[in-house]
Amino acid sequence: MKAIIFAAGLGTRLRPLTNDRPKALVEVGGVAMLEHVIKRLINHGIDEIVINIHHFGDKIIEFVKTKNNFGITIHISDERDLLLDTGGGILKARKWLDGNEPIIIHNADILTDFDLHKMSKQHVDNNADVTLLVADRKTSRYFYINKSNQLKGWTNISTGEVKPLGYIAQKSDKLLAFGGVHIVSPSIFDVLDRYSSEPKFSITSFYIDKCNELKIMGYTPAEKYQWHDIGKIDSIKVAEEQFISKL
Repeated sequence: MKAIIFAAGLGTRLRPLTNDRPKALVEVGGVAMLEHVIKRLINHGIDEIVINIHHFGDKIIEFVKTKNNFGITIHISDERDLLLDTGGGILKARKWLDGNEPIIIHNADILTDFDLHKMSKQHVDNNADVTLLVADRKTSRYFYINKSNQLKGWTNISTGEVKPLGYIAQKSDKLLAFGGVHIVSPSIFDVLDRYSSEPKFSITSFYIDKCNELKIMGYTPAEKYQWHDIGKIDSIKVAEEQFISKL
């Protein structure tokens, strides 16, 4: 399998740490976030990774070079001229990701230890176009996942906004938070290519708008696992105490 790591974010919530480096190179337990994610993917059998870059992108290029590409094939998808958001970022990287096998998409700032093999197996067994890591976690934005475990919509409970427009939630729907790890089949690329007239767009918006056209499944690990969104300085400290100390 191949993977893409989203490492192009500006990291505004991690300032001043990101004043001189990209968010993906902020260290957690003395190791860059990006390295944690790359090693996790390698441990799950990934031998080809695309990393998108924007903010201080040259430092990611140099970092990967000094690590000898971690012994695998690594492609750099350069967005330094224009940050393309997640959907546009995947589409730009298509030339490296096309093929017959599913692709793991992993945010650089997500540290987690659930079994990616089991998620991949469920994706294949379900013949899914997309499989999303979801959890019963407090947030302001949720996916509506129906009783068949398929994505049917999205809501921002702070504003009351619901998408797709006109969707009426069912009593059996679960409100689950997205975890920043997803698996897609190459079958989505042609749909993705037709989706937006602009090069910059969100993959989450694409999933929501196409949830009745594509088979988009939710996945929640059966076993207990750790999950940390390293978006704020405080969350780095928590991850170092709860996650890194157990590695």
